[in-house]
Amino acid sequence: MDVSLAHLDRLFDYRVASGDDEAAQPGVRVKVRFAGQLVNGFLLERVERSEHEGKLAFLEKVVSAERVLDPEIVRLARAVADRYAGNLSDVLRLAVPPRHARAEAQPVSDIDVPEMPEPSDSGWSGYPTGAAYLRALHEGRPARAVWSATPGEDWPARIAEAAAATVRGGRGVVIVVADARDLDRVDRALLAVLGAGRHVALNAALGPAERYRRFLAAGRHRVPVVAGTRAAMFAPVADVGLVVIWDDGDDVHAEPRSPYPHARDVLLTRAQLAGCAALVGGFARTGEGQLLLETGWAKEIVADRVTLRRRSPMIAPTGDDPQLARDPGAAIARLPSLCWETARQALAAGTPVLVQVPRRGYLPAVACAECRTPARCPHCSGSLGLQGARDVPTCHWCGRAAAAYSCPACGERRLRASVTGARRTAEELGRAFPGVPVRTSGRDEILDTVPAEATVVVATPGAEPVAEGGGYGAVLLLDTWALLSRSDLRAAEEAMRRWLNASALARSAPAGGRVVVVADGSLVPVQALLRWDPGWFAARELAERRELGFPPAARMASVTGPATAVAELLAQARLDDDVEVLGPVPADKDQERMLLRVSRSRAAGLAHALHEAAAMRSARKAAVTVRVQVDPADLF
Repeated sequence: MDVSLAHLDRLFDYRVASGDDEAAQPGVRVKVRFAGQLVNGFLLERVERSEHEGKLAFLEKVVSAERVLDPEIVRLARAVADRYAGNLSDVLRLAVPPRHARAEAQPVSDIDVPEMPEPSDSGWSGYPTGAAYLRALHEGRPARAVWSATPGEDWPARIAEAAAATVRGGRGVVIVVADARDLDRVDRALLAVLGAGRHVALNAALGPAERYRRFLAAGRHRVPVVAGTRAAMFAPVADVGLVVIWDDGDDVHAEPRSPYPHARDVLLTRAQLAGCAALVGGFARTGEGQLLLETGWAKEIVADRVTLRRRSPMIAPTGDDPQLARDPGAAIARLPSLCWETARQALAAGTPVLVQVPRRGYLPAVACAECRTPARCPHCSGSLGLQGARDVPTCHWCGRAAAAYSCPACGERRLRASVTGARRTAEELGRAFPGVPVRTSGRDEILDTVPAEATVVVATPGAEPVAEGGGYGAVLLLDTWALLSRSDLRAAEEAMRRWLNASALARSAPAGGRVVVVADGSLVPVQALLRWDPGWFAARELAERRELGFPPAARMASVTGPATAVAELLAQARLDDDVEVLGPVPADKDQERMLLRVSRSRAAGLAHALHEAAAMRSARKAAVTVRVQVDPADLF
């Protein structure tokens, strides 16, 4: 039943009237009466008799005879709910989109699907184990791999080739990417490699009717391949033989709704339950991906060093000793001379230049020009920022303008930039390179591609457009301190991921591609970037987390809510003696957060104990909600 109460997280038996016997099949939507109210639900199983000793009520209504819930998805949803201490109904709400009656009522017409195009020379030949992986997919073997893509790799085409090998072997494929831009690229690649009629792309931006129509095409098993954003991890593909996730370190893969599952973990669970192949790909590598390799669950697909050197751009830091000797101001300059010279040479050669800036806007944060005290809103103490050169400071929290702002420490009214955004950076570069078009790509407007001409593109991480004609002549990575200095467990890993994703858009070094990272060359992430060695960096990160007992080497759960409610839940939870309780630490809105740590082998017991404790609270109709998250993305 579609009820988000932990103590009702179980199956209920109802009688089926003879008039509903034909339509009431496992997987259909139904309505039942529960506690005097009509409740939505899914019919999961038909049996001859019930073990319930009391009187059974009848199903009120079979909403539709469409079987939208496959048995495989039910097993997966139950496993995900258990893994994340959640309810089955919450997971099914993520797995099955809302019904659209008009799309469901449209007649199913037979579509003449043409023959698949003949396989061409695969780009997987650039990886020593790539051809063997494709053969394993074609033969239906559960080949599981962590793939480190080379710079400039046409990764959508490689994924499409892996999908084609699986389809030729008679099995289905589920592909999950981070956003709509990546999905569009994968959609085009699948169409070119598979031909028409063999795949659908699921995206929430399609609208309810079209999205449900494509979901039905997969649910009716009319297409063997489904690609999509996060929700596609539950796509009802028949006889799934391969699950793929690209750039698993992107935080959008983490579901923000209960029970907060991560697409990578859902797909790996699906591969385990279905006995199928898995591919975790990206230019960077997460600690979770490295753990799959070190435990032997997956094998590595990586290019040899000769191929990597041939395809990589030339990468240089601005904070090493030779650069400081030539430009003593490089240690404090936001745009050292090496950046200007690299950009000037690329523009002179007629190639575009990409500038990655971690913050959007104009001046996201400002400070007193005299004493450098951060400027705060006099009403709510939120951070002040400027939206443009002629605008007044505005609070990021309450939205109030602070036209008469004066520093509370020294009384100065003048402000200076403490954080520079993408639009201000574009303004500075426009003055530095007169006559050269300067474009921005960020939240307000994201560019898909830029032409192969002298252009400066200022983009925030994740919004970098692809440069036509072979890539960017230069990539400048600015304000690296903003990424590395974050108080986050994954700060270095996230910085590495963003740098590699941007640098991968540059041309190769033989073709004149250069990358400049404004950072000290002795830093570990910068060293990994210079050598283009995400595997070495991920192994180092995982070793440090294992030593400190942090995920993914250990499992952690967070319990967030008012102090009394959190204490009540933990008191009711039957925690094992080896569960380590950390905290409390402050959370949002007068709430506190407790962290529970346990070894990976005992993670299932911890999740079960937390779910049972939540069930006790919901059974007693506790008025205050406590949020339970297993392996939360924002751990610290």
